[in-house]
Amino acid sequence: MGRDALDSAHGDAGSATVELVVLFPALIGLIFLVVQAGLHYYARSVALAAAQEGARAAAAQGATAGTGQAAAAAFVSRAGAELLGAASASARRSVAEVTVTVSGRSMSLVPGYPGFPVSQQASAPVERVN
Repeated sequence: MGRDALDSAHGDAGSATVELVVLFPALIGLIFLVVQAGLHYYARSVALAAAQEGARAAAAQGATAGTGQAAAAAFVSRAGAELLGAASASARRSVAEVTVTVSGRSMSLVPGYPGFPVSQQASAPVERVN
């Protein structure tokens, strides 16, 4: 084996460790972002489903906006109160339509950060007997 082959073999020693030290935090950061995005998407899904549930409940004949608000809050507590923190529901009912809005914050993986804001809204026509 010639001198050049020995120098090149020793010159690459430790390069895999350096590459790992550089790439490992980037890989962990990418995994962290994917999980955080998944939590945010799930919180949005829970908020939308709760708003739809509240709109269905408030649209029933004889129901009130408070009925829809309570149904949305109950749905959030059953489906994902820990993933949709500080959740609140509001409802508006007119003669023809009811609208329920559910707001909160998605769960955060960053300690001390309250999470990203989430707000979803659903509407439904009010049931009427002719």
